[in-house]
Amino acid sequence: MEQPITSNTVNMCLVSDKFKIESFMVAVGKQVRGKGRIYLTGAATAVLYGWRTMTIDIDIKPDPEPAGLFEAIALLKVELDVNVELASPDQFIPALPGWRERSLFIAIHGLIEFFHYDPFGQALAKLQRGHERDLQDIQSFLRAGLIQMGRLLELFHLIQPQLIRYPAIDSEAFRAAVTRFYNENR
Repeated sequence: MEQPITSNTVNMCLVSDKFKIESFMVAVGKQVRGKGRIYLTGAATAVLYGWRTMTIDIDIKPDPEPAGLFEAIALLKVELDVNVELASPDQFIPALPGWRERSLFIAIHGLIEFFHYDPFGQALAKLQRGHERDLQDIQSFLRAGLIQMGRLLELFHLIQPQLIRYPAIDSEAFRAAVTRFYNENR
């Protein structure tokens, strides 16, 4: 008799926990042929900080892209049973000024430096999307002291004029979400 599909019977090979994410970083460092930086974002950040136990995708932004990265990803997706996506906040909202400098160092493996993508950029992208899990992650950023409300609001105001370049964003709804979060958490 077949078991009903529940969270316990989901194909676990597509789920990455802290160990798999760390293994991925070590393996990428061994596989690539050149220097570079990789910024982890989204649920990968939440898992490494311990706010979540697992994620479906390891979201990354290479910048600068190391030689051999895509060959390494193709190999490691199979070898480690991980899902890797090129995804970062600046694909969904304008890049925040100074995002590289605010990104948080994780580790160096081989020729690759790994960072958490700027917490302010992650928080604003999550506010724009507005899913319940995203709002919980933003609260975790706040509790951990990785973002401050005043600075979050300042950075939103800096990118607000650029929102016109992102037609999928309802700028008024985004502004309202940021304002509401600010007022609830200051």
